[in-house]
Amino acid sequence: FARRNAQGIGNFWVDMTRSTLYILLPLSLLLALALVGQGVVQTFNSYQTVNTLEAVSYSTPKLDVDAEGKPISETVTTQTQTLALGPAASQIAIKQLGTNGGGFFNVNSAHPFENPTPLSNFLEMLAILLIPAALCYSFGVMVGDTRQGWAILAAMTLVFVALIFVTVPAEQSGNPALVALGVDQTATAQQAGGNMEGKEARFGIVNSALWAVATTAASNGSVNSMHDSYTPLGGMVPMWLMQLGEVIFGGVGSGLYGMIVFAIVAVFIAGLMIGRTPEYLGKKIEAFEMKMAAIVILVPPLMVLAGTAFSLMLDAGNASIFNPGAHGFSEVLYAWSSAGNNNGSAFGGLSANVPFYNFWLGLAMLFSRYWLIIPVLAIAGSLAAKKTVPVGPGTLPTHTPLFAVLLIVTVLMVGALTFVPALALGPIVEQLQMLKP
Repeated sequence: FARRNAQGIGNFWVDMTRSTLYILLPLSLLLALALVGQGVVQTFNSYQTVNTLEAVSYSTPKLDVDAEGKPISETVTTQTQTLALGPAASQIAIKQLGTNGGGFFNVNSAHPFENPTPLSNFLEMLAILLIPAALCYSFGVMVGDTRQGWAILAAMTLVFVALIFVTVPAEQSGNPALVALGVDQTATAQQAGGNMEGKEARFGIVNSALWAVATTAASNGSVNSMHDSYTPLGGMVPMWLMQLGEVIFGGVGSGLYGMIVFAIVAVFIAGLMIGRTPEYLGKKIEAFEMKMAAIVILVPPLMVLAGTAFSLMLDAGNASIFNPGAHGFSEVLYAWSSAGNNNGSAFGGLSANVPFYNFWLGLAMLFSRYWLIIPVLAIAGSLAAKKTVPVGPGTLPTHTPLFAVLLIVTVLMVGALTFVPALALGPIVEQLQMLKP
């Protein structure tokens, strides 16, 4: 957008070196030190065996069998425990700031060695959104009008906040089926209340739901609670955020260019309505840019919906579903949404570590990433080669609240029209089943 009549769009290695040395490494060092200060483990020592406060007894199978052929077990009593250690803090800082996800420990940021305190929880959530949000302002500076960056950031933030106010009440309201069993789900000074299944007691409902929204708004995938245990409506929001293309903040850089593609579509729609050639930041939006934008918008839904249908048609795809009915469908849809949009979080009720899902989800990740990068670079090259069109009386202002609303509507309409039918078969129908008397 900032270049005129240019024959290139820069040097990849220069950009990567600068972003790594000047942004990612310094921020990772600072965050790692802060996490160590909060008690996140950081050591190259081997695992430590410690004495527990109480002795623990458990049954363990022996190699022998009894006369009936049944395995024989024996009771073992121990008062020691092996603690898993390692350079966790440095890895967590890198993966949170780089919106990668995954966890040093199996339960990710629900583990007390990875996320021990409310402050560490806040810092890790902040790291997820920090660079993607800051890049909106950077974009405004680079194109010479910071208002453009603020408009994009406002659109992202409004959707983000609105969906938080869907997820938190859905989880805080709890599960009616547990009420019938006499389970107290009321929020009090002694308990968080609501649907606490799959959540850490030290984080409660709000911090868990906030993390779930943040990690799927960005292409992060780290979790501090298990999304599979959310209420149907509460679990649908993280799923839908991924299905929107992870443009609500999104990954480091990828969320911004995804939202800019939607901005190009928005100005194209507005240009059709007012009968003028669409323009964005002084560059005419023509047929080539719209074709490339269409590829960016359509490839992930194609991978997600076709992949979900493909999995459910085959015995190999159904064999890993451990929950029947609508929730099992949601697990498969979530897995493909996560892979097709480069997230990494999961509904744990689906065992994806089998040859079928390892191969096909891996292929979806590879295909979706490259077929977004290529058309986005094509758009960049086309715009860089164009002349800048002077602002005229018919130019649509793209820094106003009105344009931010138009951008939000464009993103939501694409997401709604594409995925609501599939969501109706999964979390929506499951929510209705949960609420029925």
